[in-house]
Amino acid sequence: MNSKKMIEFIEKSPSVFHAVKNVCINLKENGFVQLSEKDRWNLKPGKYFVTRNSSSVISFVIPKENFSGFLISSSHSDSPCFKIKENPEIASDICVKLNVEKYGGMLMAPWFDRPLSVAGRIIWSDDDSTNLTETLVDIDRDLVLIPSLAIHMNRDANKGSEISVQNEMCPLFSLDKNEKLMNIISKEANVSEDKIISTDLYLYNRCSSSVWGAQKEFISAPKLDDLECVYTTLMGFLKTSNENFTTVHAVFDNEEVGSLTRQGADSTFLNDVLHRINSSLGRTDEEYHTAIAQSFMVSADNAHAVHPNYSSKADPINRPEMNKGPVIKFNAAQKYTSDAVSSAMFKQVCKKAGVPFQIFTNNSDVAGGSTLGNISNAHVSLRCVDIGIAQLAMHSPYETAGIKDIDYMIRAIEGFYSI
Repeated sequence: MNSKKMIEFIEKSPSVFHAVKNVCINLKENGFVQLSEKDRWNLKPGKYFVTRNSSSVISFVIPKENFSGFLISSSHSDSPCFKIKENPEIASDICVKLNVEKYGGMLMAPWFDRPLSVAGRIIWSDDDSTNLTETLVDIDRDLVLIPSLAIHMNRDANKGSEISVQNEMCPLFSLDKNEKLMNIISKEANVSEDKIISTDLYLYNRCSSSVWGAQKEFISAPKLDDLECVYTTLMGFLKTSNENFTTVHAVFDNEEVGSLTRQGADSTFLNDVLHRINSSLGRTDEEYHTAIAQSFMVSADNAHAVHPNYSSKADPINRPEMNKGPVIKFNAAQKYTSDAVSSAMFKQVCKKAGVPFQIFTNNSDVAGGSTLGNISNAHVSLRCVDIGIAQLAMHSPYETAGIKDIDYMIRAIEGFYSI
């Protein structure tokens, strides 16, 4: 059941804006009240959420009694993809292509020969004023495709070669040289084309999610990194209540490009929200700092499972597998925040919840990436552990994970919020 609902969540989330909208729908259905950063907050015990840039959202539950700290999970709404540039059409005497650029570090080869479409947001106005309206759009049909070059014209194709985004990754859009993307976008949004001022539009993979394998033990879908963690942490968050801590669920945008935006983990967003919770309840600045000192964060971003065809790329000892439970991630260079104390706490949470857990460390000769924990800690310094769900083909437009790990992660996060 959890896998079916997660697939529905992912398929309704073709862009970061749609993903956050769907998080907000779940929150509202569970009695959360939306706040605005522009308004004064007069909080009392209850459920709230606030968005920034329509692509990040922080929700929280304030207990009835005075709380001692914050329990926070963080994940990210974005995935590597192609962003459509302004004035997108590249017209020739043969066809019209769309001009795109890379967003994030991606595996580009799997984008060839897949049905793709366009989703994101438009900003428009009825007049020349600065009264702007945002509308989400999703062209819910197979719209474009990036065709491969035939093997006959590149006999070395299977030997590996560098891919040029500008020359090889611009998707085929139309054979009609007069066709314009904005014409289709405006019809979908029901906004006349001359009112559209600007856009944030992205390509997305149209291949349906799939549960497969001899025992139906695998799930493949677009954007598992990191919508799988967004969904599972949200489900665990919604299932729990805590009398001693304010529980917080944070979803940040732009992790895949370094988080250096006003809605990223390297922004003031989390710090701003926690400070405003504290001050709105009449608590002192000293009480805020004591609360932070007693707080804990789970940074949830998917992890690498041992690849069946490239097993030597993994560490020789710590070798995460799909369907074996959440993965605790370590790195001596502190690209992950996990240490002996924070990992011990999460291990105990998993044991109490009856959930297996695994350990990830990089092969010492293979450099790894970083994620949300250490970035957000530069703004809100608290104890943190980095975890994820084991998966294959990370940063492909179609990724694979284990079906059991969805439930394992929900139960682990539910246990975390209940400590």
